[in-house]
Amino acid sequence: MSEIISPIANKAPFTGDSVQTSDSANLQKQFCRTRETTALLTKSLSVEDQQLQSMPDASPTKWHLAHTSWFFDTFILKPRNASAAPDHHFEYLFNSYYNQVGKQYSRPHRGLISRPSLDDIWRYRHAVEERLLGLWGTLSAGELRLIELGIHHEQQHQELIITDIKHALSFNPAYPALVKPLIEALGDALPLRWYDFAPGEAWFGCGDDEFAFDNERPLHRAFLHGFRIANRPAVNAEYLAFIEDGGYRDPRHWLSEGWSWVQTARAEAPLYWQQVGNHWFNYTLAGLLPVAPCEPVCHLNYFEASAFASWAGKRLPTEYEWELAAQTALPNGHFLDGRVLHPRCAPNDTAGMVQLFGDVWEWTSSAYLPYPGYQIPAGAVGEYNGKFMVNQWVLRGGSCATPQGHVRSSYRNFFPVTASWQFSGVRLADDLT
Repeated sequence: MSEIISPIANKAPFTGDSVQTSDSANLQKQFCRTRETTALLTKSLSVEDQQLQSMPDASPTKWHLAHTSWFFDTFILKPRNASAAPDHHFEYLFNSYYNQVGKQYSRPHRGLISRPSLDDIWRYRHAVEERLLGLWGTLSAGELRLIELGIHHEQQHQELIITDIKHALSFNPAYPALVKPLIEALGDALPLRWYDFAPGEAWFGCGDDEFAFDNERPLHRAFLHGFRIANRPAVNAEYLAFIEDGGYRDPRHWLSEGWSWVQTARAEAPLYWQQVGNHWFNYTLAGLLPVAPCEPVCHLNYFEASAFASWAGKRLPTEYEWELAAQTALPNGHFLDGRVLHPRCAPNDTAGMVQLFGDVWEWTSSAYLPYPGYQIPAGAVGEYNGKFMVNQWVLRGGSCATPQGHVRSSYRNFFPVTASWQFSGVRLADDLT
């Protein structure tokens, strides 16, 4: 079943609850809420948990806590000679990749740094907050814009705190849980429907009148051929059918590099899945649980998403196709909830397109490249996105670990093709014929 939708040439994309920098009081409230949320996410973690680093692409929770304070300290407090760093090592240890700021400690080895202690990091966080709030009434419009960027930057790291600690805890054979299993009735998956989009031009990206990252700009028009897109992300039951049909043993559906990855990694299922007897289980932050058929399949890398789409006789949407579909959708998925931390089933009586926002990031077939007319911002903050526009692929929509209001239809996430520790899934698409 499908529904025809014409291109929306001038529809404003969903933007969440972006705060205007001109409203200093609201921005201050958002700053405080964001810092409180970060603190709450770490309450169930032990000191030992917060030191763990399980792979080069992940970071210890302790490092995330320090780095998100380093951002405000470096770009707001230090230029005012008000830095809260107790010594010069903080600038080196907690700089992520800003070469214009200075050197950085090796990312794969962040878990080896036991000092400064977690208590030292919390004292640093509190000192940064106290000094910044004390200066608030004197901040310029430019500084407020940097603070808004820092708030969204910290929200990104809130998601990384969840995904990174999940990866680290997954190595523990006791399957530790941070939350209680969600008790809800699990019925059949929402029936698969298709939404058809006629050929035409539409607007993409973001204008200058709302918050957005630089990689979402400039606002521009593009022509799209007709396409169709699924009303929901693919679910575990559908991915199980792919596995049981020999999906990981059939090279026909895999890109060449993807098939090499399957053989080298000896992959047989998504990350965190394991078979016990004749049943599949999934490590979640509520412990090891049976795979729920109606939940969106997650922790797929690009190769797995592409192979599944090929097996299903479909393809991945381009990021423009995804964005056009999202401009007509409501944010009716599930976002960061410290009591759940896992994608949830869509109610099987839900109408329209669902879970475009939240639950799982959705891989697109688009390489992460600059938009026409894109210019890297001046200064060190220009290193935030532009220099990563190579060898990465675009994901859209946010996940169950994304803070509510952080994403919008123009939001562009990006990861390498083998990345799977994020809550990443797939929504099928096809040409309109």
